[in-house]
Amino acid sequence: MAPTGIKNIIFDLGGVIINLAVEKTHQAFAALSGLPLEEIKNRVHHGAYFHEYEKGLITDAEFRDQVRISLNLKVTDTELDAAWNAMLLDIPIERIQLLERLKKNYSLYLLSNTNNIHLQCFSKIVQQLTGKERIDYYFHDAYYSHLLKLSKPDVAIYKHVLTQNNLQPAETIFLDDNKDNLMGANKAGIQTFHVQYPDQIFSLFP
Repeated sequence: MAPTGIKNIIFDLGGVIINLAVEKTHQAFAALSGLPLEEIKNRVHHGAYFHEYEKGLITDAEFRDQVRISLNLKVTDTELDAAWNAMLLDIPIERIQLLERLKKNYSLYLLSNTNNIHLQCFSKIVQQLTGKERIDYYFHDAYYSHLLKLSKPDVAIYKHVLTQNNLQPAETIFLDDNKDNLMGANKAGIQTFHVQYPDQIFSLFP
């Protein structure tokens, strides 16, 4: 059950609303490059350019070029984007229905570390499922790291959401599957809930 006194809920996206399988992207890049999976993990998600892209500090084209250089790839933008988006799976309709129900009684916000290529992809997933152009429709506001030039778990991104919406931290709960991100929210005074498997959110809001 959600703690008493909660008026505002901030949701992470990947692994909470949309099903995520990062290993599928690693496998797709391994198939394109011939490199072993461990090498892919180190060169992509742990590369400095990945964090720069997530913060919107480099463009889509610059990100693609960095991936090509890092993995020694000679592929089209379409092929690269398909591999990059392979991690984004489905959104069960029950989670959309939960958001619709919660929005009637709480102020709902989305806070995601993401990037433009992923944003375009999961927007298409939402369109196919619901007919809505963006998942933003199901929240009072949505915040994406690459547009804010900030990312979790930096305290500044949580304070931005609080300030922009005049929210009291003690009346706010943040749901994320990443413990580091929860620690950042805690530093901003926000209550937190660790989502260890996506459908766990139903136990919080029965």
